[in-house]
Amino acid sequence: MLFSVFMLALRSIRRNLLRSFLTVLGIVIGVSAVITMVTLGNGATASIESQITSLGANLLMVTPGQRIPGGGGGGGGVAQFTEGDAEAIASQIGGVEAVAPQGRASVNVVANGRHWSTSVTGSTNEWFGTNNWRLASGRIFEDDEQQAGAAVCILGETVRREVFGGAVGTTGLGQQLRVKQFSCDVVGILAAKGQGGMGDQDDVVVVPLRTLQRRVTGSRRVSMISVSMKANADSGPLKASLRELLRERRKLAPGDDDNFNIFDTQQLAETLSSTMGVLTSLLGAVAAVSLLVGGIGIMNIMLVSVTERTREIGLRLAVGALENEVLLQFLIEAVVLSGLGGVIGILIATGASYGLADLMGVPYVFDLSINVLALLFSAFIGVVFGYFPARRAARMDPIDALRHE
Repeated sequence: MLFSVFMLALRSIRRNLLRSFLTVLGIVIGVSAVITMVTLGNGATASIESQITSLGANLLMVTPGQRIPGGGGGGGGVAQFTEGDAEAIASQIGGVEAVAPQGRASVNVVANGRHWSTSVTGSTNEWFGTNNWRLASGRIFEDDEQQAGAAVCILGETVRREVFGGAVGTTGLGQQLRVKQFSCDVVGILAAKGQGGMGDQDDVVVVPLRTLQRRVTGSRRVSMISVSMKANADSGPLKASLRELLRERRKLAPGDDDNFNIFDTQQLAETLSSTMGVLTSLLGAVAAVSLLVGGIGIMNIMLVSVTERTREIGLRLAVGALENEVLLQFLIEAVVLSGLGGVIGILIATGASYGLADLMGVPYVFDLSINVLALLFSAFIGVVFGYFPARRAARMDPIDALRHE
């Protein structure tokens, strides 16, 4: 009986293909909008997490600067760090994997007659581990090069490409690069990371910290300290110990505000992911409103269909069809229409999400759960909005229905 009712519903839909298509259009738009919004939101979240992870795993970034109430901070007039601060953190704080003091300056570099404006970072070999950098070719700094402040450097892929050109990770290695007023030997090429939250991560030249201090900045001060935590370390107590140590070394009184900031990349990733999750849910909820509009469209068309087929309904009831059979027929029609709209919406959303993700530069993240949920919700819409027309058809009086013109 269920199969015969299902076939009757399909024949009825086939008789009015154009009207059936226009009926499901609202469901198609609603399902595709919901899935597309959620998919792009998940892709944006994954992109943010990837960019923050590329900064370094379990990383604390300690920068000088007076905290300003209401957000932000500034480093103007605040004392910088010293190498002694980094050494104290490495030796006195438990759970620390590595500590990398670093300085930074904007410079112009020259090689092969090509000029490029970039930034030079001075640090120790721990910097490569704390900031999750790998070498595409070459080597890191030797111990004696770090102690002596030797004229050696390691290039990011963007700098290598702009001043040397050629194949990735090969051209430029072993050649000389002029950084500000001194020339340095290129001993390594960094593996490319791409764009990050603060711009092109590959647009960098790395030199030993003492090389930067002696040949570029002329100061022994350190502008930032990168602290890599051990995998099983609890960031809460570690940050509290780090804060206490730095307050002591910077001679801050108990009532003084911190003149430094500690940024936890893991917490930053969780906060941004949570924010993106809320925005994605909000966009999905807004898009889901169109599903309700589509459901109302189905109900309107089903009411029209019931009116048009009044004599057919009366004939079926007169020859012995039960009310439940008539109700089931029209209910199945509504569910088939909404389910078909859900399937078409999923197909459109898949193509749209893939194309828009590529256009936006975010990964395409397929979420099976949202696709299944959207399909089930579209079928549920058919049940909810198709029930009233189906109930109206089932409760018709056979005699009055047969008299209907």
